[in-house]
Amino acid sequence: MDQKMKTTPLHRWHVGQNAHLAAFGGYEMPLWYPAGAKAEHLAVLTGAGLFDTSHMAVLSLHGSSVRTLLQRCFSKDLERCLGPRKGPLVAGRSVYGVFLDAAGGVIDDAIVSQCGSTDYMLVVNASMGAPIAAHLDGHNQDPAGAMIRDHTDAVGKMDIQGPAAARILGRVLNHPDQVFAKMVYFSFKGSFADLLPTTAPVTLLDGTPVMVSRTGYTGEFGFELFIAPEQSEKLWHLLLAADAPESILSCGLAARDSLRAGAGLPLSHQDIGPWPFACNPWLFVLPWDQAGTGFTKEFVGSTALRTVANPPCTLPFAGYDPRKITISEQSRVTDLSGSPIGTVLTCTTDMAIDRVGATIVSLATPTAAGRPEPFTPRGLCCGFVRVERALPPGTEVLLTDGKRKLKVEIRDQVRPDRTARNPLQNMLSSHF
Repeated sequence: MDQKMKTTPLHRWHVGQNAHLAAFGGYEMPLWYPAGAKAEHLAVLTGAGLFDTSHMAVLSLHGSSVRTLLQRCFSKDLERCLGPRKGPLVAGRSVYGVFLDAAGGVIDDAIVSQCGSTDYMLVVNASMGAPIAAHLDGHNQDPAGAMIRDHTDAVGKMDIQGPAAARILGRVLNHPDQVFAKMVYFSFKGSFADLLPTTAPVTLLDGTPVMVSRTGYTGEFGFELFIAPEQSEKLWHLLLAADAPESILSCGLAARDSLRAGAGLPLSHQDIGPWPFACNPWLFVLPWDQAGTGFTKEFVGSTALRTVANPPCTLPFAGYDPRKITISEQSRVTDLSGSPIGTVLTCTTDMAIDRVGATIVSLATPTAAGRPEPFTPRGLCCGFVRVERALPPGTEVLLTDGKRKLKVEIRDQVRPDRTARNPLQNMLSSHF
């Protein structure tokens, strides 16, 4: 392994558990543990999975002009972004969006959280702290009123995802009932390492500060946890030891990738990147007006998006069995006659789903909604393609990597009955 490769605060634990390690985003990260990626993927649908995500970068922004700066650079309109009534972003809430360049291409996607009246936190992808800080700084017209701090490698982060996540997490927190009260999707409580203000402190049983955010990257119910790096291994051990009677598995990036693909979530710099953000499943992050024909604000890249003509389309797909193809220069998408129509961006296997007749069913699908009993899914390949024109759901295309050829179906979604948005109190009382 390259000696310049970074590691997270949990690296020693990963090595001690014989994790299969590989390079990702400049970090040496676990791809899977001895249980295997399939078991880890299924754990997030049936119990809980614990992911080391300390490779993600965190920025904090402070000052009276921060909101103006984010309105200029971030795709979401922070004055019209929460709930069906499109309320403004407020302290304790978070929102997902993208940072675009002037040509409308994606620099990175991010979650923006408002921590106080003039304090915000950004979570971006590995090695993207400095580029996003530089992008913001380049558009900052009031440096005294918008201070940008890059906390790359200064924050410990882990995600606990799955139906048992709240019950397990609650066993290691002080006053879990207060923490979980009114904790809706994309909200957070607490702070960490005194980097950000908080009006609702959250601590572990020994008093260690932690931020608990009802977000994640699997499509399933769960939390992202932020803590001082030197406290990371302690929290990791506490969560793994707090599972009974539920089950929890440590999970690597392979399961994270297959879970997010089945949930229809993009991987930045792979499914979204330096091409116009104009035809894809994630256009909800743009600040559409009520008519859905224009934007409620001007932002970096908005002019380019309004003028782009006939952009290629990124679309989700699902196959008919677990087989997948390798992404390489030889991989491509063709129509059923074999004529090339695009490229393959992501191809993985969601091991929690299968087809029951013409319907895709998940381990989380209620039996009343079509899940057989018993149900042992084979898994289905899934991911994203970028093709030259929009294709309606149900269209079949071929994926090939030069060796294998797979027929897949364009879908508007892949894994049904995802639990990420389920009410927290329901998840606390339910047993999957």
